[in-house]
Amino acid sequence: MKRLTIVFAILAVFALIGSASAGTLDDVKAKGFIQAGVNGDLFGFGKPDEKGVWRGLDVDTARAVAAAVFGDADKVKYTPLTAKTRFTALQSGEIDVLTRNCTQTLSRDTALGLDFVQVNYYDGQGFLIPKKLGVTSAKELDGASVCVLPGTTTELNVADYFRSNGMKMKPVVIENTAELAKAFFAGRCDCLTSDASQLAGTRAIASNPKDYMILPEIISKEPLAPAVRHGDNQWKDIVNFSVLAMINAEELGITSKNVDEMLKSKDPKIMRFLGVTEGNGKALGLDEKFAYNIVKQVGNYGEVFERNVGVNTPLGIERGLNALWTDGGLMYSPPFK
Repeated sequence: MKRLTIVFAILAVFALIGSASAGTLDDVKAKGFIQAGVNGDLFGFGKPDEKGVWRGLDVDTARAVAAAVFGDADKVKYTPLTAKTRFTALQSGEIDVLTRNCTQTLSRDTALGLDFVQVNYYDGQGFLIPKKLGVTSAKELDGASVCVLPGTTTELNVADYFRSNGMKMKPVVIENTAELAKAFFAGRCDCLTSDASQLAGTRAIASNPKDYMILPEIISKEPLAPAVRHGDNQWKDIVNFSVLAMINAEELGITSKNVDEMLKSKDPKIMRFLGVTEGNGKALGLDEKFAYNIVKQVGNYGEVFERNVGVNTPLGIERGLNALWTDGGLMYSPPFK
């Protein structure tokens, strides 16, 4: 009898754990908004503008989820997080989704109780230097002092790169992204290493961006993806297909400008995608027009990319790996059916 009592107690604990990790959609609907963890200091990805309005590719990703859930992309509140606090905030339930230029890795996916969804930006780690340093290759950085964020894949990657190339480095470790950039611009380190997109964002806020250059070497793969807590499959599906909806819309040629006209299309793929033909919304526990709302209010992936980080922004980033698969990139959506 005592053994049975212990067994039931253990099962009860697991049941509580399961119930705590499930039901994010219900919790979000009850409070009326999505709490999203973002960078807060990264131009082009997550940062308030001069009017205090949050802007960026990761911000628009969170807005897409809100559009899917509420039909209103503005029903999001943002929690700025550092590299060290981002995972704890998600694990503890402080945030509902993490959209903070976060690299998917095996250890994070397994050991931290997280699930990553569709990649929203394919990146790689590089080096930002002042041109006056006179360096044209990362292999010329032997003995350099390197500004780096702690608790990131960046920290391990740069150590591996220097070691594998028989070079030495002097790490300058600063936890906050904005403070790290200030240290670099103040000359406290010879170079700054991070994801190339983050380096472009840092360079864009320099007093004279032309004084700095990103070296040609890309030393790692950094698939940046939103993350949710492990164990809530419905919420994971919702966040995943919110990202995929933007990609699929671009594949189908649907934009925020023509989406209303596209509602009249007789193409079965477009009819299913926009909810004219029912089924997709019900499968996710959402309104049938969830994808329509995302495209109408946030845009397709190409629109989001170009608006925040594209060639006509201060970051000036080419699509590259983030182009559609039909254009030689890696962005590819499964069918919406």
